[in-house]
Amino acid sequence: MARRSSLELEEELAVITETGLYASREAFLSDAVAILFAARPDLREAVACGLYQKGLFSLGKAAEWSGLSTEEIKESLHRRGIVRQSTADLSEIEAMAKASLEAARRPAR
Repeated sequence: MARRSSLELEEELAVITETGLYASREAFLSDAVAILFAARPDLREAVACGLYQKGLFSLGKAAEWSGLSTEEIKESLHRRGIVRQSTADLSEIEAMAKASLEAARRPAR
């Protein structure tokens, strides 16, 4: 498919609302992007990682939105060199570590 010039794209988008099929340009673009993401899961994954990196998505939200498991989104972030951030403070992290050790039946030091 030939690339459209910016002017051609703007003219096409301007006519969208004139067709009466979409109430607004934004409604059409939202639908078009949803269809593109459905057809391109790799793009949806990349965007989810980008939104996570910008702090707009939590890890869970990025996984859910991309359709990946939490472990898969972690791997995707790693492949892209995106460092995961934790919102937990030190005491929360220590409590999680202690709970993990207890679950594994190992005494905490």
